[in-house]
This record gives sequence, structure tokens and C-alpha cells, in this order.
Amino acid sequence: MKRFHTYPALMALITLFVLAGCSSGKSPHGYGAYGYGKKGATKGSYHGYGKRTGPPEDIPQHILEHTNADGSGINLNNSHIGVKGMRILAETPKAQNVRTLALKSNDLGDEGVKILADSGTFKNLEKLSLWDNKITPTGAQMLVDSANFQGLTELNLMKNQLNDEGVKVLVNSAIVDSLTLLDLSKNKITDEGAIAIANSPKLVNLKRLDLYRNQISPKGAEALLNSPYLKNLEHLELTANSIDVDSSNRLRESHALPNLRYLAIY
Repeated sequence: MKRFHTYPALMALITLFVLAGCSSGKSPHGYGAYGYGKKGATKGSYHGYGKRTGPPEDIPQHILEHTNADGSGINLNNSHIGVKGMRILAETPKAQNVRTLALKSNDLGDEGVKILADSGTFKNLEKLSLWDNKITPTGAQMLVDSANFQGLTELNLMKNQLNDEGVKVLVNSAIVDSLTLLDLSKNKITDEGAIAIANSPKLVNLKRLDLYRNQISPKGAEALLNSPYLKNLEHLELTANSIDVDSSNRLRESHALPNLRYLAIY
């Protein structure tokens, strides 16, 4: 009698569902939006991973070194500039033209978000990454109340502290009207937040939605996959939520999103 063994890696591979027409093999969070090529990008990778944990010795110079020649892109990922550095950035003349701003892991908190939201320097932003900055629903409210972010097409808020409250603040505001990409991974979002996303008519332009490692159950996933407003969605990341294998199989067969090309559930 043959015996069959289940290997975790094989199960993870099997449960990754790629619909026809999808190109796979890329990191789920490797957005081209936050890589600026050779100019302005941190050495090593366009997410700027490094060993330093404190702020740069010369913050103004560090900002200039990580700004594109025309000032349209600033990549300060993993720079740990803090609130002090955010004030300096807001007063940097060259930042007046910034359209793509990457601020992953900069210890900003809600205080840093307030500087970003209140400063006229950032009124032309189109792509914004605030990944890993300890932002709470209070910070989310600051973002939606600001005039700076009404033209955003991409917003990365991965690994913050938004929870359902912050999500509801975001998805019911004008800040998401033009978004094609939204990353809310690692924000302790439950079905309540997932349903709020599914029921938001403001997300009609969204093409990519990342909800990796939250607390969403089959109920929340089903709401997303049958949303009447996510008809343009092409990429949905739900890996590492509270969804079992059987439910993930059922959900794959029942979605009603006509443009979906990539779906990762389990």
C-alpha cells in the first residue's frame, strides 16, 4: 500500500492559485513603483536594505543623495530618519517636485505622518510608500484629511497598526479614488475591514490589492471576491490569513471578479 506524505512547502505551492494570463515568480511586494533605477536608489536594492538602524549622520545630505536628478523620486527606504528627518525633508527645496516617495522603515509614527500631511511640499505625490512606520488610525485620518494625497495612484501601508478602524477611514475617503495599487498587508485587519474594502465604491480603479498576513476569514475573503466595486482588480493577495485549504479551494471557484489574473489565498 502506497503512503502519501504532505510537505508544507508543497502545500504552499499547490494552494497558490494563478489564473490564466498571470505572470508569476515576482515577490508579492516588489513594486516597481518604489524602484527608481540607478539614480536616487539605495545601493544593493531599490528597497535599500542595510544594517544601519539609526538615522544618518547628515540627514540633509542623505536626502539629496537619495533623490533623483529632477526631484521626482525620493527613495529613503530603511533610512530611519524619524520625525526630525521628516521635518528636514518637508523643508528640502528639491522635494517640491516629488511624485514618488518611498519611506519604508523610517520610524515616523503618526507625528511624522502629520508633517507629511500638513506640508505643501508633497502636493504632487502620485506614489507613496509608508511601509513599517507604526501608523495608527489617527495617522490614517491625517492622510485622508490632507489635500496632498488626492492624486495618489499607489499607496503602500504594509506593516503598520491600522486595524479595521484605519481601513474604514481610508476606503471611505477621496484618497483612494484614483488608486490602482493598495497594500494593507500586516495591519491586523479582520473580516470587518475586508468587508469595508469590498463595499467601497471608491475603489473602482483598483487593480492590485495586498492583504497578506492579516486576520481575514473565508467570510471576508468571499466579500472581496464578490465585490460589486472591485471589477477592475487583477491581483489579490490573501496569503497567511485565517483561511483553511478547503475554504480556499471553494473561494477560487466562486469569485465574481472578471479581470482577476492572480489570486493567492492560502
